[in-house]
Amino acid sequence: MQAVTLQSVTIRPLLREDLAAVVAIDAASGGVTRRAYFERRLVAALGEPKLHAQFAATDDKGIAGYILARVLTGEFGRVAPGLRLEVIGVRGDARGHHVGANLFDALSDYGSRQGIAEVRTTAAWNDQRMLRWLEEMGFTLAPNHVVDCAVAGGEYKPQRDDPATMPEGENSPPEINYGDRSGNDFERLARDNADVRAMESGDLAEIVRIDRSITGRKRQDYMQHQLVEAMHGSAIRVSLTARMDGTIVGFLMARVDLGDFGRTEPVAVIDTIGVDSGYAHRGVGHALLSQLFVNLGALRIERVETVVAPRDLALLGFLYDVGFAPSQRLPFVRRLA
Repeated sequence: MQAVTLQSVTIRPLLREDLAAVVAIDAASGGVTRRAYFERRLVAALGEPKLHAQFAATDDKGIAGYILARVLTGEFGRVAPGLRLEVIGVRGDARGHHVGANLFDALSDYGSRQGIAEVRTTAAWNDQRMLRWLEEMGFTLAPNHVVDCAVAGGEYKPQRDDPATMPEGENSPPEINYGDRSGNDFERLARDNADVRAMESGDLAEIVRIDRSITGRKRQDYMQHQLVEAMHGSAIRVSLTARMDGTIVGFLMARVDLGDFGRTEPVAVIDTIGVDSGYAHRGVGHALLSQLFVNLGALRIERVETVVAPRDLALLGFLYDVGFAPSQRLPFVRRLA
């Protein structure tokens, strides 16, 4: 992309040498230095430029602002590609001079040229400055549900960690029977129903198979990218598979968000979860989440969140059942021309 000058501000791709200035602007705004987070993001963008859009605004004093976004290719059940705006920052003395608007224009232009139809983001309901900016940029509330749950060190929760039980005389039990507490000595847990382990590179074919049985689409490229990131990426991923009868019957892809959307505390984000239809109602989803929370507790992650499409009421109901609740963050969307 060639540099474009807008109102005495030049917009160009963000470079590795911009790191110190970006960290300084972010620290001045949030009061916390997040160098490691921005360093990871820049390295990820250089390694996979097609999946990242990062721009800097410069003036006669240097870096006046920056914007970081990620290309969504299949997260949260997406069908069409999108952009997720994750971070935007403007130097204190450059605020009020349309630097943020110029950066967003550059991001929108990039998205349009890539055939991307929308930009999505989230913001805390009480972040008044960010909410005003989003309104000015033309964002509206998205219909998606943002839900989250406290990890609480991975402590035991019966609605999530108790094993699924099969009522006598029924072949298709619910995911968990809340009325039957018999035989539960709190020693056998949901994660004991399946062999849950960290995702490995050889799991790809089975993950794609399960995902295709759910979505009706073969998302080989998306799943392969997620798996590569889980194995070798700069992000911290906590992705899992569940096995029964010697085969993979479910998977969960998650990552630890170390700073997106202005957050200063680490949050785990579930991108994708799937269970083989032949093993539905056998506690596979519970087993995956039960182990995820144990792993996150060991990593001292405080919360886990995800985004659910408005039409996916079954998944939303399942998440509510295991302890998730509406988040204090609001989803926004901006359509691109």
